Amino acid sequence: MSGQGLPLRVATLLTGLLECLGFAGVLFGWASLVFVFKKEHYFEELCEHDARLMGNATGMEDCKAQDEKFSLIFTLASFMNNFMTFPTGFIFDRFKTTVARLIAM
Repeated sequence: MSGQGLPLRVATLLTGLLECLGFAGVLFGWASLVFVFKKEHYFEELCEHDARLMGNATGMEDCKAQDEKFSLIFTLASFMNNFMTFPTGFIFDRFKTTVARLIAM
């Protein structure tokens, strides 16, 4: 009677893959996201605008404070991703997959 749980296991595998595709890309695709965030002017208020670049400037200016903010966000996200494995593992072991996923959402 081990075949009764097969559809549930396949559904768990497929939804897990879908979650990884949807949410893991934020950390693993961070370099591409930073480019998009800079183009959308996130944290631009931290930049000191250079008077020489005003007027006919075509390139993006270098902004150290903005880069540091993006670096801090990535560092905290990576740390929390690794730090939360212990409590998440406990929840998985104690309450099984469905409850752990509902808590995560």
